[in-house]
Amino acid sequence: MKREYIVRNLLSWFARHARDLPWRRARAPYAIWVSEIMLQQTQVKTVLPYWERWMRALPTLSALAKAKPERIHKLWEGLGYYSRVRNLQAAARLMLKRHDGRFPENFTDLLALPGIGRYTAGAICSIAFNQPAPILDGNVIRVLTRLFGVRGDPRKKRVNTTLWNLAEALVQQAAKSSATRACSHLNQSLMELGALVCTPKQPQCGICPVADCCVACLQGRVEQLPALQPRARSTERRFVAFIVRKRGRLMARQRPAGVVNAHFWEFPNTEVGFRETDLNKVARQTLGVKPVRLEPLCTIKHTITRYRITLEVVRATVNHGAYLSSAAGRWLNSHDLLRKPFTAAHRKILRHLQIILP
Repeated sequence: MKREYIVRNLLSWFARHARDLPWRRARAPYAIWVSEIMLQQTQVKTVLPYWERWMRALPTLSALAKAKPERIHKLWEGLGYYSRVRNLQAAARLMLKRHDGRFPENFTDLLALPGIGRYTAGAICSIAFNQPAPILDGNVIRVLTRLFGVRGDPRKKRVNTTLWNLAEALVQQAAKSSATRACSHLNQSLMELGALVCTPKQPQCGICPVADCCVACLQGRVEQLPALQPRARSTERRFVAFIVRKRGRLMARQRPAGVVNAHFWEFPNTEVGFRETDLNKVARQTLGVKPVRLEPLCTIKHTITRYRITLEVVRATVNHGAYLSSAAGRWLNSHDLLRKPFTAAHRKILRHLQIILP
């Protein structure tokens, strides 16, 4: 009876309060898949312009499968977690090869594709095809732990299994409903409730459609759940990047395959210790030549997973005929620089340089 009540209230609430998101209007599995991959570790407001630009540029599986790698990286530039976009293209190519260009509706077939795990496969099956497949992301975890008073760290296997079972029980209950697209809307309602009402801090229990049967709310434990253990402390790292100009062009390089931010572009840079003060030596090691002069340009702070990075940007002047190491990169003009996909931190450098580029 409790599951039936929860499902009925969530479906009613979602019908009234669901945000008008473009991939919800599209409903095509390809559009939903792209949105779900973009939304991993990324907020909706950030994803919206990326998704719309992507769908204009690559509106079909075939377009994605045939696109040049540089194009898909440019479209993804700034979203981070760049392995996602490479997996998108790899999966699209497999769909053309294995499924005759049709988007598979079977959960197992979806799970076999690169970059698609249990959550994403469940999201596609339920949202696009209205199948009773459970989903469990950060928002849903928060809703379910509070709603059912689930103790323990959701990252632990036992607790995680419990949450998957609860998510499955709810979507199976939705499948019994006569409401239109009940499985799709039930799963979306759980995500929407976590995003808008059952938030990590200061949840709005007073307007929650299931507050009267929420264990955490009734027991005054909302702020205590989910009981996530603290993550490992972040690690400080320091990099120095060098901006070298020659006849109106700047030196830049492409990151190799198999590393973080693979295939994206950056200015020559090196990781150094926080006690390192001899930037002339660092420049020699990075560029292959001794600079005539070094001038501080700017300092950029950014975070990648558990790393807090300080990127010091230095303008390096070298002798006109000096030969820079091939590892330093290639000479690019302003048009090339704007066309290439750059990593997030180095895009900030690029924006700074717009003022002085010819």
